[in-house]
Amino acid sequence: MGAGRAFIPSARRGGRRRTVDVREVLNGILYVLATGCQWRALPKDLPPRSTVHGYLTLWAWDGTLGRLHHALFVQVREQAGKDASPTAAIIDSQSVKGVEKGALASTRRVSMRARKSTARSGTSWSTLLACCSAPWSHPASVQDRDGAIPLLRAARRLFPFVEVIFADGAYQGVATAAAVAGTGRWRLEIVRRGHGVGFVPLPKRWIVERTFAWLGRCRRLAKDFENLAVNALAFLCLGMIRLMLRRLARSSAA
Repeated sequence: MGAGRAFIPSARRGGRRRTVDVREVLNGILYVLATGCQWRALPKDLPPRSTVHGYLTLWAWDGTLGRLHHALFVQVREQAGKDASPTAAIIDSQSVKGVEKGALASTRRVSMRARKSTARSGTSWSTLLACCSAPWSHPASVQDRDGAIPLLRAARRLFPFVEVIFADGAYQGVATAAAVAGTGRWRLEIVRRGHGVGFVPLPKRWIVERTFAWLGRCRRLAKDFENLAVNALAFLCLGMIRLMLRRLARSSAA
């Protein structure tokens, strides 16, 4: 796995030796991410579905995915000739439909687009290199401006040099600006829509929309199949890991 091997926890000391090929486990997780298939539909040449799912749960719980994501994010920025810590970021959210299982114990029924649906919303913190650096998952019944607060609190420790955050009209308001100012030394800049006719890419805003489009290539992210926030966040993190690995590989090949 190259540089990523240092972020994968080693086997526990004592007892029977590890017989699982961790690289094949990662291949299985990325296969589910890219194809959106069921766990039981994993090809037979990959480890058993219980093993692949177990490692995904473990890596999401112990922070392995987060550490790997952050390390790749730093490498991508340095490869582009930029500082490891960004000074500008873009915040936005996107709703993802859920499935029929789990009922109200795992997701909350919310009103979306004038109809009832079970959904989950993800708030993402993207940089000007279109890298989702701090994803966050919350119920779709939470407003964008409210869901941004825990994201900003988590991101300020990783990115202390951010000065400006670009956002759309959903984050405007005195209360939101005060909450943003209270979580870090940055300012919130609202990018408003123009009055022109037709589609016009908004300054800075098109970057985060492009990031969402790239993540949409991972079919597992099309729906919240398992109705678990930790799994939704893990697959979102894996989507960016997959994207950044490809970007680094292309650069190395060139």
